[in-house]
Amino acid sequence: MKDELKDFMEQNRGAFDTKEVPEKVWTNVSQHLFGRQQFWQPIRYWQAAAVVFFALSSFLFLQDKVGLKQQASMKEFRATEAFYIEEISEKKKMIHAVSANDLNGFTQDFQQLEAMYMVLKEEMNQKPSEKVKDALILNLIIRINLLNKQLHEVEESSRAEDEAVIS
Repeated sequence: MKDELKDFMEQNRGAFDTKEVPEKVWTNVSQHLFGRQQFWQPIRYWQAAAVVFFALSSFLFLQDKVGLKQQASMKEFRATEAFYIEEISEKKKMIHAVSANDLNGFTQDFQQLEAMYMVLKEEMNQKPSEKVKDALILNLIIRINLLNKQLHEVEESSRAEDEAVIS
């Protein structure tokens, strides 16, 4: 029987290849075999939910990682800022203790640096970045150098006055 079917198929191969089954027949066959096909089956909902969950988790994880790095950077900056501000405060006290002279030129430069620092500080609060942080630290270092220079000049003039009094 199988040989007869095989022989029949080989002899009529051309007739089988040219004929097509109507679309309605395939639709009926697929409905009976697989049930009604719906695009949004329950498995599709779970797949969509898994994709959304993965994307949201990835976003939050990366956001948290960036936030932690930024917090660590800000904590380091605050510690550095506190150190430099303490140094500036000590230098100011030393200059005012030693000098009774008019320091108008010095104070103008120092006030300009403080004003620039306040502008940079405001920008750091609005849009923190490494460039602004570096500019703030540079401003603090320049103010300390200016104070050191002024302190040196005040001490030199004080020594000169002492030597003049002794002579």
